[in-house]
Amino acid sequence: MNTIKVGLLGLGTVGTGVVRIVEGHHEDLQSQVGSPITIHKILVKDLDKMRNVPVDRSKLTDDPWDIVRDPEIDVIVEVMGGIAGTKEVIWEALERGKHIVTANKDLMALHGPELLAKAHEKGCDILYEASVAGGIPIIRTLIEGFSSDRITKIMGIVNGTTNYILTKMSQEGAAYQEVLKEAQALGYAEADPTSDVEGLDAARKMTILATLGFRATVALEDVDVKGISSVSQEDIWYAKSLGYAVKLLGIAERQDDYISVSVQPTFVKVTHPIASVNGVFNAVYVHGEAVGETMFYGPGAGEMPTATSVVADLVAVIKNMKLGVNGRQANVSYKEKKLKTDRQITSKYFMNLHVDDRAGVLMQIAQVFSELGVSIESVMQPPTPNSRDAELIVTTHKTSKEAMNNVLNAFDSLSAVQKIKSVYRVEG
Repeated sequence: MNTIKVGLLGLGTVGTGVVRIVEGHHEDLQSQVGSPITIHKILVKDLDKMRNVPVDRSKLTDDPWDIVRDPEIDVIVEVMGGIAGTKEVIWEALERGKHIVTANKDLMALHGPELLAKAHEKGCDILYEASVAGGIPIIRTLIEGFSSDRITKIMGIVNGTTNYILTKMSQEGAAYQEVLKEAQALGYAEADPTSDVEGLDAARKMTILATLGFRATVALEDVDVKGISSVSQEDIWYAKSLGYAVKLLGIAERQDDYISVSVQPTFVKVTHPIASVNGVFNAVYVHGEAVGETMFYGPGAGEMPTATSVVADLVAVIKNMKLGVNGRQANVSYKEKKLKTDRQITSKYFMNLHVDDRAGVLMQIAQVFSELGVSIESVMQPPTPNSRDAELIVTTHKTSKEAMNNVLNAFDSLSAVQKIKSVYRVEG
């Protein structure tokens, strides 16, 4: 019974969780794969640093090539992050016939297709369940669970940091900057939170999910991205008053083989299950033509949830080794990518306008909507006794993104409109 030897690149939060599971659950893992699993070498930055998990110092190295070039290592688990240098290491490992398990969403979003092609060429596996939504098995579900269905929509909360911030703003009435500082203090947000709060992290994850769900190679530049830094307490208050919650949603849609992918703060009807997903939790809603609506919910990050996904991939790789079927993953990106135009992208919208407080202005606003073919669902004018402007809260019926952009451009040149305070997509 040959021992499967694993090289671990990274011993941070997730790497520590991988060590805990592999060493703590060794009997269970061996019963599943038919061989003992051992972590043979571990890449760390500092050989002398105190660890949160006991490891044999002789296994540690600060040189990734010690692991890549070790002929005894069968599988490499990459949880160190990064893109350029990490890609070079993974590429060389594949050239040497080693299988890869990674949690690196940035790497897979930007270079996934070429790495998967190299793996196929070399008869190797690359599995990356932990790259999206932590402990939620969404990638395997899209590849295997929906293999007989056609997915038409993937909509998800895939960034726990922004969901935590928006939840606190909604439930406690706190200001954005105040909650952001709290999230940083708790370790939910980085010192530089740009990737999270401006939607870049979620965009990378939606790139992966859309590629898998629609079987076409979606690039990061195909994703229309807007973050949460401009979301105000006023926006959240109006959302609540109209029966919505504000969530940063990744939305990927397909109609007649044309697809669109976006990340944006969105008004979600409180009756939709995603509206009740709070804190650092993630949720992914998937609509298939056959199965209809499904939703997957769970922790999107953290040591043990993410490590659980990593080790599940490790088990899958070893099972493939036993069956002799490594590198035979089906090509999920076999369809031509056809992106929707702004005319083909449709949704409802919420708009907050500050306008002149005088007779005839509402008629001018309504005329713009009418002339540009956008149907109004509701209009509300809250009292503003201490302001010389009036505030108009407008929600539209479903319309195209192109038509909505035309309306916004028209308002920019309409003297009666003082300011377009906010615009949000509406879902549910």
